[in-house]
Amino acid sequence: MYGVVNKTLQEMVCAKYGESSWQQILHHIGMADEIFLSSEAYPDATTYALVGATSAITDLPAEQLLEQFGRYWVMETGQRSYGHLLKAGGDNLQDFLVNLPNFHARIFLIYPNLQPPEFLCMPEGNHKVIVKYYSHRPGLAPFVIGLLKGVGELFETTVTVVQTQARQTQSDFDEFLVEWG
Repeated sequence: MYGVVNKTLQEMVCAKYGESSWQQILHHIGMADEIFLSSEAYPDATTYALVGATSAITDLPAEQLLEQFGRYWVMETGQRSYGHLLKAGGDNLQDFLVNLPNFHARIFLIYPNLQPPEFLCMPEGNHKVIVKYYSHRPGLAPFVIGLLKGVGELFETTVTVVQTQARQTQSDFDEFLVEWG
């Protein structure tokens, strides 16, 4: 994953738990002097280790942490660094979700070696979208739930996100039902 992911986790941890917690996390995984560069690619194992250490240091289950991180990604990093791309996604929640599959195509311009997930989003009426999430990275469904809730918040809409299918194999997908009132 690109360093922007690790830097964003660092920002979230420092904002919620303090700089000393981040230093404990880095020490926990043997990277006490590491500074992550946004445009540098890092092994996925580094990001997974950071999430595991953050969970251990904060006593927050990894699933909850990843959901918080997904929301933080949209509300903080997404708006600050990719606001123009978020605005291009649509004028309302449903349009944005339907256009979500196009988002990573635009990000390729910034991160040419990106190995992004794929989304397939299908409207199911006026206030409901089914989101299929395909990724070669396992265990990130809670992060996607946080992303989807963050997108709802971006559009000042409370959403309910229910995972309706869990990925069983690498070629499989996670599926979510996103509803709002």
